Amino acid sequence: MEKLSRLLTEIEPIEVIGDTDKNVVSLESDSRKAVKDGMFVAVRGVTTDGHKYIPVVASNHVGAIVCEELPASLQKGVTYIRVADSAVALGRLASAWHGHPSAKLRLVGVTGTNGKTTTATLLYEMARLEGYKAGLISTVCNYIEGRAIPTTHTTPDPLTLNALLAEMVETGCDYAFMEVSSHAAEQHRIAGLTFAGGVFSNLTRDHLDYHHTVDNYMRAKKKFFDMLPADAFALINADDKSGRFMVQNTKARIFTYSLRNDADFRGKIIETRLDGTLLQLNGRDVEVQFTGRFNAYNLTAVYGAAVLTGFDPEEVLVNMSRLVPVAGRFQTFRSPKGITAIVDYAHTPDALVNVLDTIREIVGAGGMITTVVGAGGDRDHGKRPLMAQEAACRSDRLVLTADNPRTEAPEAIIADMKAGLSDSEIRRTLVVADRHEAIRTAILTAREGEVVLVAGKGHETYQEINGIRHHFDDREEVMAALGSL
Repeated sequence: MEKLSRLLTEIEPIEVIGDTDKNVVSLESDSRKAVKDGMFVAVRGVTTDGHKYIPVVASNHVGAIVCEELPASLQKGVTYIRVADSAVALGRLASAWHGHPSAKLRLVGVTGTNGKTTTATLLYEMARLEGYKAGLISTVCNYIEGRAIPTTHTTPDPLTLNALLAEMVETGCDYAFMEVSSHAAEQHRIAGLTFAGGVFSNLTRDHLDYHHTVDNYMRAKKKFFDMLPADAFALINADDKSGRFMVQNTKARIFTYSLRNDADFRGKIIETRLDGTLLQLNGRDVEVQFTGRFNAYNLTAVYGAAVLTGFDPEEVLVNMSRLVPVAGRFQTFRSPKGITAIVDYAHTPDALVNVLDTIREIVGAGGMITTVVGAGGDRDHGKRPLMAQEAACRSDRLVLTADNPRTEAPEAIIADMKAGLSDSEIRRTLVVADRHEAIRTAILTAREGEVVLVAGKGHETYQEINGIRHHFDDREEVMAALGSL
């Protein structure tokens, strides 16, 4: 229960109609959960507008309603609060409702197209290796000091997010690390949070079904850095041309990391294998259990962010070798018959390039690579031919299959992908719409020494077909196929 007058100090209302000297018993943005004497925030969402539910909520004797537009008819006994942006108000109210938990933690956010999950997860693991209690909010799973909490979004809604952070505080966590998606920044899900730092990995084409243009997508991510306070740090990838743009208007202290240029945190690959890399960080060699240039970037970012967060640089270097890959991120499986399968979440053209270039660097020009890949339904159509194109030119064999077709026909998605292939590439491409059969076929027909990349779903344990989620795990499929050789 909170005093309405106190909550209003958090949001700078344009207009208030009704009594503010009252208690509210709950805070909700879902009209179905709004209760008598509670507060309802009407937010304009992607698929629905909370404003259209105001009359129903008001008739149920909710105590207060926050909105951008007042209804034509006002319900007696309800306090109406008009604001410029309901989504921003919800974030700030959610933070206040839970006692501003982010201000009681050292909260670090990670954004970018690729590497968010790995970087945030490894920072969480680093904090725990350093002996601290920590929390994680990520695509794969949320964690509160080792306790797993299932996740549905990369960045949860403000109410869920602040409830998680509050539970971290109650558990005694000192640190929290979270992925900040472009959707979350654009929709103000992180409004009201206090960040100790932010990390930018890279930016390539993604989520254009929502943002429509790369420029919009880039500006959405920039909003995260715009909101960082002066005592926070902003760590950017100096090798990505979007890095400097991200921090143009930030108040935070700016730091850089790089594999190619002078930077505050400099990484260098000394030697790479399928099971690890000898990496140099600011002149010190460390053996890590990760492979590939993209992971070298992630680890350099982890090193820099860990140091900027306050961990001892020497202890961080020691613990770098103890970190292990995140589930579904370049996860390697081998058969006794010499076939290697790699499961990776790569679901953008750039991510496929990174993973396949890494594999090619290790196996050499004479090594055989087969790639099994699809593209998500009801999402950016433009990246489909690009993904097939990048996979084909970097693989010896290509198997096009379903990913999460959602409400689209897998055959239609695959046709979009094939449009990016040349005649010669099509001749070495196999189409197997059933993902189970595609993975099995690729592995059972592989030769000794061949590497089979299964890309796109990574850690996911489902396949969404016609709006229904069915259990499906690429890792299980790979192990079963390798086991039958």
